[in-house]
Amino acid sequence: MLASIVYMLCAVASFVCMVLLAQSYRRTRSRLLLWSALCFVGLTINNALLFIDLSLLPDVDLSALRTAASLCSVTVLVMGFVLET
Repeated sequence: MLASIVYMLCAVASFVCMVLLAQSYRRTRSRLLLWSALCFVGLTINNALLFIDLSLLPDVDLSALRTAASLCSVTVLVMGFVLET
């Protein structure tokens, strides 16, 4: 029960970070904020999948989807860093 709450709070926190980064991007048009917001989209998906995987559907293994979401989000952020330098 407590683990489920922690997983959900992690998903909510990453969603809030994504929203704040997107709002800041709309205000300043700094492309690094856009890349960071896109990264947090993937991290939010990853945390939501973690909650679903371990709390709602414990018999189903979603670890491959979670890993793919993490890999895509970090790749987007690294690409953003490379393109901004």
